[in-house]
Amino acid sequence: MTSIVLVHPEIPHNTGAVGRTCVALDMELVLVRPYGFTLNDKQLKRAGLDYWQHVRLAEFGSWEELLVERAPRADQLFLFEEFGETSFYEPDYPEDAYLVFGSETKGLPQAIVAAHRERLFHLPMVTDKVRSLNLSNTVTAVAYQALRGQI
Repeated sequence: MTSIVLVHPEIPHNTGAVGRTCVALDMELVLVRPYGFTLNDKQLKRAGLDYWQHVRLAEFGSWEELLVERAPRADQLFLFEEFGETSFYEPDYPEDAYLVFGSETKGLPQAIVAAHRERLFHLPMVTDKVRSLNLSNTVTAVAYQALRGQI
């Protein structure tokens, strides 16, 4: 099963929207603490609507905890940053991929980026008038690309 991993998410309605996407695409939502909200936040529930109850949710206290417990292979990890050298269109995503995203304001922590530099990907933007895309929109675009050819 493909997993969407949000490292240190800050905005509850983005996480709620990502959870809804996970339900729609039968993906797991993995959250790595700390969060900028609580899981009973009304904005989180509002964005997730009545789908939140169907989210397959896993929580980890840290990135290191996730790596120890899950022990993903290098070829399962796909980290997304605006400065990633490789387009998200290029890889073949395995069915057990971990699609990893950082917080809305800071992105992925530098230690994670440094440890997985060869697994960094970006979503191309045609214009330089936009610095970044909304997290939930980015996750949805990546999730559908990862499923291409599988559904």
